[in-house]
Amino acid sequence: MADLFDNSPTSVPDTAPRPLADRLRPKSLGEVIGQEQVLGPEAPLGVMLASGSLSSLIFWGPPGVGKTTIARLLADETNLHFVQISAIFTGVPELRKVFEAAKMRRQNGQGTLLFVDEIHRFNKAQQDGFLPHMEDGTILLVGATTENPSFELNAAVLSRSQVLVLERLSLSDLERLAQRAEKELDRSLPLDGHARAALLEMADGDGRALLNLIEQVSAWKVEGKLNSDALSNRLMKRAAKYDKGGDEHYNLISALHKSVRGSDPDAALYWFARMLAGGEDPRFLARRITRMAVEDIGLADPQAQAVCLQSWETYERLGSPEGELALAQAVLYLALAPKSNAGYAAYKEAMRTAKKTGSEPPPKHILNAPTRLMEEQGYGAGYQYDHDAEDGFSGQNYFPDGLKRPVIYTPVERGFERELKRRLDYFSNLRSKRNG
Repeated sequence: MADLFDNSPTSVPDTAPRPLADRLRPKSLGEVIGQEQVLGPEAPLGVMLASGSLSSLIFWGPPGVGKTTIARLLADETNLHFVQISAIFTGVPELRKVFEAAKMRRQNGQGTLLFVDEIHRFNKAQQDGFLPHMEDGTILLVGATTENPSFELNAAVLSRSQVLVLERLSLSDLERLAQRAEKELDRSLPLDGHARAALLEMADGDGRALLNLIEQVSAWKVEGKLNSDALSNRLMKRAAKYDKGGDEHYNLISALHKSVRGSDPDAALYWFARMLAGGEDPRFLARRITRMAVEDIGLADPQAQAVCLQSWETYERLGSPEGELALAQAVLYLALAPKSNAGYAAYKEAMRTAKKTGSEPPPKHILNAPTRLMEEQGYGAGYQYDHDAEDGFSGQNYFPDGLKRPVIYTPVERGFERELKRRLDYFSNLRSKRNG
């Protein structure tokens, strides 16, 4: 009888139909396509296997890039018993049974490689339950996650594991996989060159998705070769991978923000479109675009913030899909606007200085004196009314008396801030002259 949750092949007859993805599952690590950064001779897993010392691992990567396959092959390479569970379907009682079976196996001289799919779905208590069994060698944990382990996994689990990043398969990787599939099927796909390229693009870096698509296409009875239009008519395009609450959400908004900051309107508009195509709320984008204007453009172009707010208001009035055009135009405006974070940096420096100086009072000469007692205490004494001063500028000190005058705002020589820098230098020179 097979062990509980043991996913090793059992009694399925060889004549039973098997999906193409299962038939092409690699039988050794050398057959795995892609992931050289993990499996190569000088890569982490290659070095571990060569030294005969395998640690607990966390595979972080998108679906269909080989996380399960590599885990299974690692068990074969190290003569460990392979057990696979999914965090979606496994609770604490089932975990206890898995650990008990692993202990029995260990007493009989065999170790256990426990592969946990979607490990990020376990809560903190469940993740903590792995620790004693990892530490005493009952299990070698290999977890798989599509989410950032830094945010989703306990620090204790991460400290006992090595995180390995698995990447989307490249187009060349997918082409090798397609050729392997054609060899297994013993026939070529009925596609011309453009259609074949379109099929690889449809897989979006997911090897399992590609094999499923190939299985569909190979079953068609067609004359000659289909072009890309015919292929598109027969196949639904895969939805782009995008999780509005997960890593992809933050990755794409980061890409959009940095493209705007880098003054690349084409890239900025591309990432903006990617987020909209993935189902992102345009209001979230409107808010983030406005933040970009404040943070990365600031007073180098004071109009930028107004453009963002107007585009946001236009979206609210027009709705989708017409309103998104206003947001797209705001993205283009920001990408081509002069950049400065001087205002943002000045704000952060002012906050730092304010916290550092505690409760230092303002100098008395700039305080009002509404009562006789306050006049007697020197409130307002010596205040110079700037409008009465030469050039409308008194040059008095407005910082606390005990604070050496800091330099907080340093405008850049770009856009409108070039004019602000000229004004700042003018007043700084006047202040020096008025104060002797």
